[in-house]
Order: sequence, then C-alpha cells, then structure tokens
Amino acid sequence: MSEKKIMNRWWVVVGALLIQVSLGAVYIWSVFQSPLLEFFDTWTETQVTYPAQIVLASFAIAVILGGRIQDKLGPRIVATAGGLILGAGLILARFAYAFEPGTALAWLIMTYSVLGGFGIGIAYVCPIASCMKWFPDKRGLVTGLAVAGFGAGAFFFAPLARGLICGDAYALFNIPLFSLPQLGVFDVFMVLGVIFLVTVVAGAQLMRNPPEGYRPEGWHPPARATGASGFKLDFTPSEMLRTRSFWLLWITYFAGCTAGLQIIMKASPIWQSFAFAEMIPPISHANYLSVTAMGATAVSILAIFNAGGRILWGKVSDALDRRLTLLIMFLICAIALLSLDALRSFPLYLVGISIVALCFGGFLSVYPALTADLFGTKNMGVNYGLVFTAYGAGGVAGPYLAASLMQVVERAPYLTTCPRGSIEEVQFVVGDYSMAFWISAGACLLAALLVMQIKPDRIREPGHQHRGRRLQKARHELLKLRPNAARR
Repeated sequence: MSEKKIMNRWWVVVGALLIQVSLGAVYIWSVFQSPLLEFFDTWTETQVTYPAQIVLASFAIAVILGGRIQDKLGPRIVATAGGLILGAGLILARFAYAFEPGTALAWLIMTYSVLGGFGIGIAYVCPIASCMKWFPDKRGLVTGLAVAGFGAGAFFFAPLARGLICGDAYALFNIPLFSLPQLGVFDVFMVLGVIFLVTVVAGAQLMRNPPEGYRPEGWHPPARATGASGFKLDFTPSEMLRTRSFWLLWITYFAGCTAGLQIIMKASPIWQSFAFAEMIPPISHANYLSVTAMGATAVSILAIFNAGGRILWGKVSDALDRRLTLLIMFLICAIALLSLDALRSFPLYLVGISIVALCFGGFLSVYPALTADLFGTKNMGVNYGLVFTAYGAGGVAGPYLAASLMQVVERAPYLTTCPRGSIEEVQFVVGDYSMAFWISAGACLLAALLVMQIKPDRIREPGHQHRGRRLQKARHELLKLRPNAARR
C-alpha cells in the first residue's frame, strides 16, 4: 500500500480525544450526589453511591466485549455503537424522578449505570487499541494521550452539570464565565446524554486500524519484537490468563484504581464534609452555594491532574522501566492518602487530591502499555479488557470503602434551592473518611512491593517447538552414527 493511501495517524488521536472527553464525564458523579440526596431524602450515603459503583463495574465488563468485537469489526463501528448506547442511557436516566425512591434508584442504576456504563466500555477500548497499533514507536505517550481526554472530561462537564442543576454560573477555577438556567438534576442527565451521543459518534468516524504490517517511517522494531528468540510475542486471552504476570498486573491495578476512584468519585462530598464541619449551623444559602461551587472546582482540578498524569507518566514510562514508574507512582499515592485527612483548607485539599489524581491518571496509561509489552498488540482489545476488569473492581471497592467506612460526625442544617425552586432547610451528613484513606494507602504500599515482581512470561512459538524436537532427533541420530564412524 502506498504512503498516499495511509491516513495521517494523528487523526486517530484527534478522534480518540473527542471520544474520551465525553466518556470521562463518568467521573462527575459526586456533583450529582447531594442534589439526589435532597430530592430522595430517604436515600442513604451508601445508596447514592451505588450508581457510581455500578457504572464503573459495567464500564469495565463492557471493555472486554468491546475489545473482542473491535478486534474483529474494527474500531469505528464499535465506538459508534458505544456512543449511541451511552447517550440513550443518560437520556433515559432523566425519568428517575417519576418513581418512588426505591424504584427510582433501581431505574437510575439500570439506565445511567448499566446502560451508560456499557456504552462507555464499548467505546473506551477502541481509541486505545487503535492508537497503539498506529504508534508502536510511542506506545506510552500515545496511550497517555488516548486516555487523557477521559481524565479531562470532568474538567469541562462538572461545572456544567453543577451550574445547570443549581441555576448558577458556569465557572472554571471558581471564576464565573456565563450564566446557566436551572434545570434540576434530572434534566441535566438528558442534556449530557445528547452531548455525549453527538461527540462520541463524531469521534468514532476518525477511528481506523492501520494496514497490515504498518510501521511508522524510520522506525524499526526492537530486537525482541523480531521473533528471532522463538518465544511467543502475541498472547491469546487464554494464554495470558495462565501467566503469573497477568495476575500481578491485575492485583496491583486493582489497588491503584481503588485508591484513585475512591477520591475521584467522592471528591465533592468529602470537601463538603471538611467545609461544613467548620461552619456554625444553620449554614446560609450563600455559604452552601460557595461550598458546592468549590466542590465542583475540586472535581475540575482533579480532572486536569488526572489527564496530565496520563500523558506525564506515559512519557516517563517510555524512558524509564514501566515497573519502576509504577513503583514511584504507588509510593507517591500512598503518601498523599495518608496525609489527606489533615489537609482541610481548600488549597491543601486540592493539593492532596490532585496528587492522587495525577497517579491514578498514570495508572490508566502505564498499565495498557505494560499489557502490550508483556502480551503483544494482536489481541490487545480483549487482553486489555481482561486486565481492565481490575478497574471495574476498584470502581466498586473504592467508593464503597468511602461510603461504608465513613463515620458520621454531625448533621449540619443548610439552606438550599437545589434542585427545587423554594428555599428549604436540609441536613448534610458530615462524615469522617480517614479509615478509607488509610486502607487505600496500605493497598498502594502493597502494590509497590508486588509490581517489581512482574516479569515477561515465556511461551515458545509452536513452530519453534517442532523445530527444537527435529534438532534433538537429528543430534540423537548423529550420536548413534559416531561410534561406527570411529571404527571405520
């Protein structure tokens, strides 16, 4: 195939960013939490966390299916389907208000979490697998770029969702930019669903796989990739699951995702607990708006560091051993989590959660690259999908730890108009999250020890096994002939 017929590979990165920015809005759940608790006042902290847990689990499970299908049908069709499913899930979530609290929770889980999470997972794997095939020379960097949009999505959509829910200004870095109408939490689900459907489907049209045997100009595979050693370079999913390195990857990835998603999915309510604990009740409506605005800002700042960590650590892992990169990240993340409960002023809180987000973003770029290093790119879609189930498990465990281990400190009354029109007095449950922080920090320290034990598994190619047996047989026959030759 001539060079003229091969598309510019950077267009694939553009499409990847369009897709991932929309998919990454999954991280803004903490903005919805307080308004939902106000509307359904019988829900508990644990119940309002269920949709956040299940959307991440559905997302991770769907990555396996999406990876398998895109390996066969190509990324464009699969990413398009994912965008349609995601949009439909959020649009349907709008109607949760029409049900009683128990049924509404089930409806929200089925639409936002299961259907929306399934759409996210179907679309998510396509940009990663495509970019790795187009950029074998920049695997860590391009993986970081491919998933950076996913981390950055919350930066744009958290203030949009919060502003539309409360009828407040759209603000970045707590600076109001323009006014927004008050739609309430349920209409915001529909608005976001339409936006995501359009942008994901548009980005999907730029997804392509490179032609067979494609190599970037001037790039030559490293010596190990030539296959001269006779060891398998591209593992099938079943072969990968039988290796020790897969399970070490999975366990350490789970630890990192548990820590990161615990903070990301609870960033706003954790800050609100810190802030309201210092205020004298009843908390005025103005103070309430200020605290929630800072909570949305925290989610946006998290998104910047989440996205930046994917590029930064991906680039570092290209220059440094990927295992050593992970070791450094796990240690930094553990220190930040151990310190977080003491960081109660807003600037210090931002520093703590931003460090966690920076490391978490790095996990999302280094682990796909390490998966490709260990098991090849031929079956990358489904192989990484299996590794990515650790993310789903961490998405269930992290928010669950934060909700279930939270100790109620007090119930602080505050005045609000969100999401209803009149000003009402509502109680906010001020919680102590320190135990969840410490457990996640311990998991990161354990992962730091295990990650250095990850080593490539060696399985001989079938052809080399047969050649090896033929050589052994030839040597045996030669040894049998040597005594006769000696007598002659």
